[in-house]
Amino acid sequence: MKALLEKLQINDVNPGTCTGPDGWIDSGGDVLVSHNATTGEPLAKVIQTTPASYISVVDVAAEAFKTWRSVPAPKRGEVVRDLGNALRAYKEPLGELVTLEMGKIKVEGMGEVQEMIDICDFAVGLSRQLYGLAMHSERPGHRMYEQWHPLGAIGIITSFNFPVAVWSWNAAIAAVAGDTMVWKPSELTPLTAIATQHIANEVAADHGLHGIFNLVIGGGELGQLMSSDHRLPMVSFTGSIRTGRKVAESVARRLGRTILELGGNNAIIVTEDANLDMAVRAILFGAVGTAGQRCTTTRRIIAHQSIVDELTARLVKAYKQVAIGDPLDAGTLMGPLINKRAVDNMAAAIETAQANDGTVVYGGGLLPGLGAHFVEPTIIRMPQQIPLVCEETFAPILYIMSYETVEEAIEIHNGVPQGLSSAIFTTNLLTAEEFLSVKGSDCGIANVNIGTSGAEIGGAFGGEKETGGGRESGSDAWKAYMRRQTNTINWSTQMPLAQGIQFGD
Repeated sequence: MKALLEKLQINDVNPGTCTGPDGWIDSGGDVLVSHNATTGEPLAKVIQTTPASYISVVDVAAEAFKTWRSVPAPKRGEVVRDLGNALRAYKEPLGELVTLEMGKIKVEGMGEVQEMIDICDFAVGLSRQLYGLAMHSERPGHRMYEQWHPLGAIGIITSFNFPVAVWSWNAAIAAVAGDTMVWKPSELTPLTAIATQHIANEVAADHGLHGIFNLVIGGGELGQLMSSDHRLPMVSFTGSIRTGRKVAESVARRLGRTILELGGNNAIIVTEDANLDMAVRAILFGAVGTAGQRCTTTRRIIAHQSIVDELTARLVKAYKQVAIGDPLDAGTLMGPLINKRAVDNMAAAIETAQANDGTVVYGGGLLPGLGAHFVEPTIIRMPQQIPLVCEETFAPILYIMSYETVEEAIEIHNGVPQGLSSAIFTTNLLTAEEFLSVKGSDCGIANVNIGTSGAEIGGAFGGEKETGGGRESGSDAWKAYMRRQTNTINWSTQMPLAQGIQFGD
């Protein structure tokens, strides 16, 4: 473990505030201890960012923006290309650190770093495609078009469950868009952020840059400072709905922008004609992967009444084969929950489900022999969608319900406040298209014959309703990091007005 930390420049005590190469700041703040998610043992200490040092970091980011915004976008893309190459070089140790500190299994940790690499590759191409539209003017001798300019220093607040990938979704796109950034990671996973900052610093140093990629580490107080800071024209927040509301209200109060990636309560509809072999594999990964701590985790199954018993039996059989243990071991499929609060929340949800006629058909227990935060993945048959099922419990609980008609299934599916990811398993083209139509899923992501987890970076990622409406990563999500400007040029010698208005002689 020590060799891994040293490879990533993690010391016994680490400053948690940085403005780039040679920009680590000993802020004198409180000490935060990061723990091994599996064993609970301390990994290293972090000196948290104070309000005063936060102010100085944003000052640096805002000043750096004045220069960075004028660097041609393809040149900014070269920086991001080098960042992607640096992440390739550090993929294994950084992926292992994600596993060590967060608790997801090793292949998922590696996959998270690969996602960082992929979004860097995407952003490099994007740096030559920050296009605007040209419009025909109604006035003779006029040209009208739009262009996109860098926005400013932006805030990035990320969650523990994807401690580095979500930063990269924002950072790679923001960097080619011409923005500088201030990153506040989860205080539950500070070491992965520090390791990533070191990697970004190496790239910045090679290009003679400072103040582009910046880091602050601390609790909710820092998040409040970022939300209310007019120097950050946009704040991207990933986390709970409860905290997201606070961020949205604070940023809106100063008329700033937000990208909100909040809770998900994702469901899969399984029809009577579905390929159950495929459905079981997708549900297993979606519900058990990352110990149920993904925003895209499959939490609800809505199965046709004619196949619900068979599907449940197949899932129970599959769950029995899930290897639970040290996430660094190659054969492990599920590691621990992040902390005791997550364990307690899961236990409370199971108790509430049982009190409302839910039947635990698999799991439901703790696994103290493996560690304090290990639990059994749990399947619960529910007679109906009670308020508990409409809430997101960040744990490996899968609720199974049945339906008679597709219309009923879609009504159950959409009957929750969240709207992130969704899927249907069917071999009926008409049913699939209905699910994808305006009458179907109300989520930001809707899939057919694949699960709710494992989104690719090429599409815009995000959801509707209480999920927040934000979009990150691919497609045209880059527009959130820039400001649109409409331009009209009069190349004639006349001064006609729009709408045919005559004003004076």
